[in-house]
Amino acid sequence: SFGSNSIKGDPKVNSGGGSGGVSNGYPTSTAPSPKEGAGGVPAGALRTLVVQQTSLDQPRETWSKKMDFLLSVIGYAVDLGNVWRFPYICYQNGGGAFLLPYMLMAVFGGVPLFYMELALGQFHRSGCISIWKHICPIFKGIGFAICIIALYIAFYYNTIMAWALYYLLASFRPTLPWTTCSNPWNTVNCLRYLSTDSNVTWTNTSTSPAEEFYTRQVLQVHLSPGLHQLGSVSWQLALCLLFIFTIVYFSIWKGVKTSGKVVWVTATFPYLVLLVLLVRGATLPGAWRGVVFYLKPDWGKLLSTTVWIDAAAQIFFSLGPGFGVLLAFASYNPFHNNCYKDALLTSSVNCLTSFLSGFVIFTVLGYMAEMRKIGVETVAKDAGPSLLFIIYAEAIANMPAATFFAIIFFLMIIMLGLDSTFAGLEGVITAMLDEFPQLLSRRREWFVLGLVCVCYLGALSTLTYGGAFVVKLFEEYATGPAVITVVFLEVIAVSWFYGTSRFCADVHMMLGFSPGLFWRVCWVAICPIFLLFIIVSFLAFPPEVKLFDYVYPPWTTVLGYCIGVSSFICVPAYMVYHLLTAKGTFKQRLLKGITPVPSGPHSDIIITHAV
Repeated sequence: SFGSNSIKGDPKVNSGGGSGGVSNGYPTSTAPSPKEGAGGVPAGALRTLVVQQTSLDQPRETWSKKMDFLLSVIGYAVDLGNVWRFPYICYQNGGGAFLLPYMLMAVFGGVPLFYMELALGQFHRSGCISIWKHICPIFKGIGFAICIIALYIAFYYNTIMAWALYYLLASFRPTLPWTTCSNPWNTVNCLRYLSTDSNVTWTNTSTSPAEEFYTRQVLQVHLSPGLHQLGSVSWQLALCLLFIFTIVYFSIWKGVKTSGKVVWVTATFPYLVLLVLLVRGATLPGAWRGVVFYLKPDWGKLLSTTVWIDAAAQIFFSLGPGFGVLLAFASYNPFHNNCYKDALLTSSVNCLTSFLSGFVIFTVLGYMAEMRKIGVETVAKDAGPSLLFIIYAEAIANMPAATFFAIIFFLMIIMLGLDSTFAGLEGVITAMLDEFPQLLSRRREWFVLGLVCVCYLGALSTLTYGGAFVVKLFEEYATGPAVITVVFLEVIAVSWFYGTSRFCADVHMMLGFSPGLFWRVCWVAICPIFLLFIIVSFLAFPPEVKLFDYVYPPWTTVLGYCIGVSSFICVPAYMVYHLLTAKGTFKQRLLKGITPVPSGPHSDIIITHAV
């Protein structure tokens, strides 16, 4: 008995098409070209009638507008790392010379992976767990690993936004609190030091008021001796984080229909602020010193491997394939949407944003160096959050109209973080809803509420007095190596087990053209080598982790690797489980494990010929 019959007498329907792309839940009237179908059917010839049984499940929701999708992907890819990590890595690795390895890594590693994920998600229309039965069932553990990694990111990433919210609330006053040394949290070493204060001498023990505000008032790190004794939870930060998670919940609870609207603000506002800050920075005295420092090429650096490792890691984490997000976002696209163009457009926007924010940061660092009469390299010795929260915050405080610039700057940081969080959680939600539709599809709001609560509880350790140490630990170990290993397996599974030719046929069915030789070579050989290169370098040169004056003891490295392995363990565990539970001989089980289930309801199509 049919649920609801829809009879399409459409000559463009590809009745042969191997992977049932017809019945992917979309009318096929928007097919790119009738080349591969029956072609233009002359009057009176045989026509193919496709009788398609559509199930009684709800149809998959889609983006309201194409722009919602593009802004969501851009908002996800452009995050805080573009603003603080890229400029720092760029000047550390030879300035302008670094752009060469960066572009090479983008063209041969980053963009092909980005394109592959969008195409996979759009064709199979499912999240990062259930998609594996259509690609290579035995690798399904990858999906679970991705979800665990996304949870770890949610534990620490939102805390950085909570710090920014604290700063934002502190900015609504005529004199910014990180400009003076007369506050209760300041120490005797506190020194306001600008070129106007000629009678002040800056020594090695001196600290700026901005640094003391960040470490002693916002983080309160001085109350915690290290990771072995984190101290109690700071209630101000707990409230800030609660507010951040409330915004996140009400942005994603209804699905891409709501988050697609919110990103119109969160993805575009940062560009507005970056432009304002760029113009402001360029007019400051000494700005050119910073720009020269940022872009002056040091070609000798290209001979060291660390530069290439940094370029590979930076482009990889910036574009963000392998977090299940691109799969989830693309799965809500129309079947014939041109995801090739989307991949090129969004990855270009992302790289240009990184480049632009380098100017925003370095014009200001040049200004600070000019004010203190020191070299730019001594001002820019800090990477990561402290670059934004100490150095940039201090520079803003010394500008005219400081309050206005502080407010828009911290708003920008919050918005940059928000749409990346929407995306990361949407990846998990889509994966779970597609994997357990009977259980969760009607209860999406409750599931999202539960997920957000878990993330909040998990983040409590980062809100303690030693929370900044936890954030750094998660950032170094929980995500980096694990994600890259997962993506390495994903590429191997798609291009070697599923097969590049089969994947290209899928893309041809969607877009009307096949990916060229360049893309095939990248997927089969270059991307796996690119990823393997990063993994090996991580293991060969483990990062030396230190924060402020605290050097992480050896046991934290063990803890870090345990956190990293805890997500990745899903992959071999699921393989074993799959082989144990499948029926038949060992060879049959293995074959079953690497044979994809065709995508789309194949069994439901009845072909009848009629004149």
